[in-house]
Amino acid sequence: MDNDYRFTTTEEERAARRAQRMAARRQRERERRRKMLLRLLPVLGVVVLAGAAIAWGLHRGESGEGAARAAAPAVQSAAADPEPDQEPEPAADPEPEPPRAVLSAADAVQLGEEIVSNNAVLIDLDEGIVLAEKNAGEIISPASMTKILTILVAAEQITDLDAGFTMTQEITDYCYRNDCSAAGFLPGEIIPIRDLFYATILPSGADGALALAICAAGSQEAFVELMNEKAAELGVSQTARFANSVGVYDENNVCTVYDMALILRAALDNPLCREVLGQRIYAIAPSEAHPEGLELSNWFIRKIEDHMPEHIQVTGAKTGYVTQSGNCAASVAQDSAGKRYLCVTAQAWSGWRCIFDHVALYEGYAR
Repeated sequence: MDNDYRFTTTEEERAARRAQRMAARRQRERERRRKMLLRLLPVLGVVVLAGAAIAWGLHRGESGEGAARAAAPAVQSAAADPEPDQEPEPAADPEPEPPRAVLSAADAVQLGEEIVSNNAVLIDLDEGIVLAEKNAGEIISPASMTKILTILVAAEQITDLDAGFTMTQEITDYCYRNDCSAAGFLPGEIIPIRDLFYATILPSGADGALALAICAAGSQEAFVELMNEKAAELGVSQTARFANSVGVYDENNVCTVYDMALILRAALDNPLCREVLGQRIYAIAPSEAHPEGLELSNWFIRKIEDHMPEHIQVTGAKTGYVTQSGNCAASVAQDSAGKRYLCVTAQAWSGWRCIFDHVALYEGYAR
């Protein structure tokens, strides 16, 4: 294990990678539009030629039936011999797609005062169905739920989890200035990068989140760019944008509970993130800075498990709190048949009220 993790990618290399990703996205969009246009060309040809034939028939005084007969050969010809090579060139920089609707919400229960949280969404993850919602499209501050995206982006960028990161005074000062929760690392302490993931989620450690940002991108500012690129990739960038890796309140650190459900879904597809989000207790080995080690706990999972219906178990969660978001949480649960559900809530007036809202949603609407 290295005793001092060093970020070696240069700014020019990061800029080149960003440019490559943007170019790839534009190419995928052009290809998607090209394929769509190829599918539409025969239909468009039919409409145009049929309209012209009917207009000519009317000009000649023919009946609608005669005009339709006049149009028939043209329709057959157009359908049989499209000219794909004559398609117009799509725009070089297409508009971004709207948020990806991976979920059908047509029959979702519209929640009222039975849920105290002002914003909520419950999703059948395996069927892709929104089961119940309440102001799910309203912009909120995600607070420390932001850290779900933090570990996802970090997991995709960092390859050596056994390397060591030396905690800095700058990171601990940031946590103090912003009154952040922290795992408790000390300046100069060397932490295995793997432990930083657990420190970011279980105790909601801002020190872990900032360290991951530096390990992955060299600075929090550069890491935030990667977070927003990931949000665009997930199709939520019209309503979700991020300004820091911690969840500290910022008017530019926002999303909807629906967006956060999509981010959680993507994190669950990553084996490391899935393991971290589902860990109840994690022990960091003793060190010179912490002779007895550190025990990290996911208190949301430990508190909610005694209140859940017998046939449903919460298998992962991340909480959050800032004044602007109230108590919020994102969780995943599984029933005895193996069916999985996602739940995200925000704007509850206490941590326990947030927990009980998750219990009520799983108990009342998971099916």
